[in-house]
Amino acid sequence: MGYLLIVTLIQAFSFSLIGEYLAGHVDSYFAVLVRVVLAGLVFIPLTRWRSVEPAFMRGMLLIGALQFGVTYVCLYLSFRVLTVPEVLLFTILTPLHVTLIEDALNRRFNPWALIAALVAVAGAAVIRYDRINPDFFMGFLLLQLANFTYAAGQVLYKHLVAKHPSDLPHYRRFGFFYLGALAVALPAFLLFGKSSFLPEAPLQWGVLVFLGLVSTALGLYWWNKGACLVNGGTLAVMNNLHVPVGLLLNLLIWNQHEELGRLFLGGSVILAAVWISRLGIRKPAPVAPPETR
Repeated sequence: MGYLLIVTLIQAFSFSLIGEYLAGHVDSYFAVLVRVVLAGLVFIPLTRWRSVEPAFMRGMLLIGALQFGVTYVCLYLSFRVLTVPEVLLFTILTPLHVTLIEDALNRRFNPWALIAALVAVAGAAVIRYDRINPDFFMGFLLLQLANFTYAAGQVLYKHLVAKHPSDLPHYRRFGFFYLGALAVALPAFLLFGKSSFLPEAPLQWGVLVFLGLVSTALGLYWWNKGACLVNGGTLAVMNNLHVPVGLLLNLLIWNQHEELGRLFLGGSVILAAVWISRLGIRKPAPVAPPETR
């Protein structure tokens, strides 16, 4: 869970950076493209091309296209009509997508995982549910598509790694992820991007470099690796922890006036959901010691 906690902090900080310095100032498609290119420059040179099964390559291309390409195009577009707290609020449904996709792939129904996800959603909803603007429905629909593709990507990665085990470390096979993301981000920029809204200030370029190298390269790699080490219910809940953390960072750094009581209460409920998700884990039966003669 350590990987997921670290990435939660990175994600929470990234939401505010996007909302404060890029949204409305830098073309959304260009921002997504730069992040993909920078992350690809980190992982593609480390990728083993001949030692990876073709089926795994195809799976990673699909996952990259979904979890980053589609997800972040929709996310950046939503910042045009929503504030940072509103974006954080509307991402609270990600755990439900994770739970439902996980159970569908496993052809089972785990009530504890679903309960944990619902509790996490309730905890995040406690934090903020006010001041929605007239473009609520457009932003909401964009973020639900982003939630679905982000959830699908991480769940599919977990299953893909289990289906195609390898002695290679994760980072040796992760470059295909960014090629899949590039297959979405590049055409999107060429078709819909606006060259008149490219970064001008050094701070904007600095934010893009941070988002590309830290949030996109290390963040997505660590998140997917951590997703392979926890059960579906815990993964669903961890997708929501960025909400209270993001609001707290937004409050401390950018002086947004949030109610600390609601923040504390909602965060406590989400932490309780982590415990609930563990109730669904079936512990293996103890193996009896061999009899001695």
